[in-house]
Amino acid sequence: MPNGYMGKILWINLSDGSIKKEELPEDIYRQYLGGYGLATKLIYENMPAKVDPLGADGVFGFFPGLLTGTVAPLSGRFMVAGKSPLTGGWGDSNCGGFFGPEIKKCGYDAILIKGKSDSPKYITIIDDETQILDASDLWGLDCVQTEDKLTEKYGKIQVASIGQSGEKLSLISGIVNDKARIAGRSGFGAVMGSKNLKAIVLRGSKKLELADKDAILNVTKEYNEGIKSASVGAIQAWKTLGTSFGNVISAQIGDTPIKNWGGTVAEDFPMDRISKISGEEITKYKEKSYGCFSCPVQCGAIMKVPEIGLEETHRPEYETCASFGHMCLNDDIISLFTVNDLCNRAGIDTISAGASVAFAIECYENGLISKEDTDGLEMTWGNSSAIIELIKKMINREGIGDILADGTKIAAEKIGKGSEKYAMHSGGQDLPMHSPKYYKSLGFGYAFDPTPGRHTIPSLDMMAGGPLMKPNGLIEGVALPRKFKRAGDDRYEAEKLTVALGQVRNSIGLCEFIDFFQKYPLFEVIKGATGWDLTVDEIMKIGMRIQSLRQAFSLREGVNIISNKLPERAVGVDYLEEFKGFCQKFGWNPENGYPLKETLTDLNLDFVINDLY
Repeated sequence: MPNGYMGKILWINLSDGSIKKEELPEDIYRQYLGGYGLATKLIYENMPAKVDPLGADGVFGFFPGLLTGTVAPLSGRFMVAGKSPLTGGWGDSNCGGFFGPEIKKCGYDAILIKGKSDSPKYITIIDDETQILDASDLWGLDCVQTEDKLTEKYGKIQVASIGQSGEKLSLISGIVNDKARIAGRSGFGAVMGSKNLKAIVLRGSKKLELADKDAILNVTKEYNEGIKSASVGAIQAWKTLGTSFGNVISAQIGDTPIKNWGGTVAEDFPMDRISKISGEEITKYKEKSYGCFSCPVQCGAIMKVPEIGLEETHRPEYETCASFGHMCLNDDIISLFTVNDLCNRAGIDTISAGASVAFAIECYENGLISKEDTDGLEMTWGNSSAIIELIKKMINREGIGDILADGTKIAAEKIGKGSEKYAMHSGGQDLPMHSPKYYKSLGFGYAFDPTPGRHTIPSLDMMAGGPLMKPNGLIEGVALPRKFKRAGDDRYEAEKLTVALGQVRNSIGLCEFIDFFQKYPLFEVIKGATGWDLTVDEIMKIGMRIQSLRQAFSLREGVNIISNKLPERAVGVDYLEEFKGFCQKFGWNPENGYPLKETLTDLNLDFVINDLY
């Protein structure tokens, strides 16, 4: 019996209704861990090249991290992964809550879906029995209604579902669990909808075997005590305000984009307006704290907003507040609760949805679309009622909403008239709410990561703000080179370390916010769970293997990564030059971003060579 993982994955084919269990050897886990590490290996080898991600041959799946389901602190994350219909390359989306651990309790390290049903279906994995069932009575419901109806039928379960946006194949739709935790990026709501799959229902009772249960319990207890006793700093901010603590401070330091990336705090959205949507103002509506499985911080919150009749809703995250607030010059706090609830229910990514609204406002302001095009909506900056109505149109793909429901790249292609300059995307994915002008390393990540336009990519300048690689930081034996803030060899080496370690963090199921809390007992919890004595060199090689295979997938699909360009108003650094320096350290060709043959061989990725060369 394996330790720390189940050793099995589940394949479900919706075309023929077949269900197959597959055992995986230990060396696959040792090389790829879990999460999207495991996903890259399985999807690369089992999904034909250049297939339509919305077609029957498309493969996607749910992948809990290696440590997900254990008591290891902040380890409750899972990944949805496959080919992105939004970017045409590798896609993944990180999510928390309680769905990931339930996959392990059902006995699996991954659930992979292929094929396409002729009619709406949902999948149940309950008490070791897997079924594909009719979902006609669920189709058309939002994600909260879907979860409530399934819970009423089955009792205590975990549900991942799509709402109206996924059903209507919006390329910015996601998959929702825990009623408001959404795997929102890369467009997997559309992938799930294209397969006529409404929901996955889980209830399991299997136990994870651990190599040293006492050891992992002891280090977890010590870590959690440190979180509990913290009274100041980032930990307390996350506990109290969640990510919305960034609503003010991120704007103050120049991190938050203003007015569709074309404005400034001083001229367009001054602090007296931003303060109206601060984390402190939002948290006045808090009813109770909420957090993911195995999380001692509990940065989420359940809210009550009587002004709009919301008895129970989730606190809007920073990205949501910034995309519908700062980006749209909207200081109406109640509207933020409204659009957050609408998007969560419909299963649509709030980053791309807010960016699409800001794009539409700028097009309207410059006469590229008119009141006639918007069905009478006055799409002016800060018009919160119009923003709400536009989101409803996007969810239902009505009128102008149908044009915007696939993100700003496709919307600009449909509108034309020079609107492309207002579409703030990278490779088809709308930019998130953090600026490469402040965190400079985000520039090459937004442009050249296999999943472009993502703030959750490992970014040197963001991660260096926490204790990650300081002398007594997250990883024993790893420290940033002394001159990492300056362009040159030290910085490129630091970026190699950051990217590789970030792949490991995501693949073992850790929350990315560990970078900002306290020293994390990484090697101790991995050994306690699996028995593996991993070294720093082995961790680095695993991270490089995962990133290189993600890169190879996008290249195999025909994505010309090196030619991607960011919107000029979003960057202030030479991100191409920085990427070339990173490539040299990572063993990739700096002229095209291809992993070198010898790098692929060294990383045990020989099976990729023929695809790329």
